[in-house]
Amino acid sequence: MRLLAASASALFAALLVGALLGVLPRGRAPAQREPQVGRRQQWLTQAGLEVTPRQFLLGSVGAGAIGFALFFVVTGVWSVSIVPSVLVGLFPRLYFGRVREKRLSEVARAWPDGLRDLVASISSGSSLSRAIEEMTQTGPEPLRRAFGRYPHLSRSLGTVPALEVIREELADPTSDRVIEVLIVASERGGGIVPEILRDVAAATTRDIWTLEEIHTQTLEQKINARAVFALPWLVLVVITLQDGAFRAFYRSAAGTTVVVVGALMSGFGIWLASRMAREPDEPRVFGGSERVTSP
Repeated sequence: MRLLAASASALFAALLVGALLGVLPRGRAPAQREPQVGRRQQWLTQAGLEVTPRQFLLGSVGAGAIGFALFFVVTGVWSVSIVPSVLVGLFPRLYFGRVREKRLSEVARAWPDGLRDLVASISSGSSLSRAIEEMTQTGPEPLRRAFGRYPHLSRSLGTVPALEVIREELADPTSDRVIEVLIVASERGGGIVPEILRDVAAATTRDIWTLEEIHTQTLEQKINARAVFALPWLVLVVITLQDGAFRAFYRSAAGTTVVVVGALMSGFGIWLASRMAREPDEPRVFGGSERVTSP
């Protein structure tokens, strides 16, 4: 009976991880699923992962299942093991979500220097396309990484289609604005291009400073909310490591009820805190309008 309860709990934890990641199977037609999968794949690519959404899901669920097994072994209480195992299953999404945000932020912060490099190259007589190719070799590291495929794409597709491909891969409002200016400059050309790029560099710098200030002001609240959510469950694991009154209580029906109610209240609290601390998403005016969905 105990084994059956533990197995059912592990399955519940796995399904909960899938639900929180937004990847539970749904009854949709294949034609409707393909764009969504594409956005999830784009999220993984932006995070620097060379895996499919299904592989990422299986890895997350596997981590949650292993976490449940370990917590159940050390505590002997299946109800206490569920929430920490869900946290373990969500860790890859949280970690690589942070990696993705860092990579995109690095690209955005690199644009002012990258634009100044483009202005210097154009002022010395290079075409815009040639200046972008030079940026992939001598520009800021984040832009070199983001535009690594540009030389090949520009030779096979042309300058504008290559820039459009890079824009959709980055899927970032700041990069959208800059790349749209580069597209217009490529199509129109003229001696005014360096001056336009200087103005864009100055405007992008101001935007980055504003975003950095907003992020700094909300970072402490986010850390505090996650710590307040996680610490009680870690304490609960610690007090049930050995046989005694605590372990006996949480093995009972009353203890299970306390854990379930606490999990529901904690889940609602972290959801509410995340909603209140969420930074407004800047819409993509020039790029694709669909939101990049995390796996």
